[in-house]
Amino acid sequence: MPHGQDVEHENDPAESSKYECLECGTIVESDSHPGSCDCGGDFQNRAKSLE
Repeated sequence: MPHGQDVEHENDPAESSKYECLECGTIVESDSHPGSCDCGGDFQNRAKSLE
């Protein structure tokens, strides 16, 4: 059952996603995981929960 917090197409490879660096907060948009940030931190897909 859908909830208001669900993100449609979060795993759709045709859609680009926004990723946020967990260290410095830089946000990038990419079709795939961008790897590591210039500051050395890891990116997290903003459409997915950290919990």
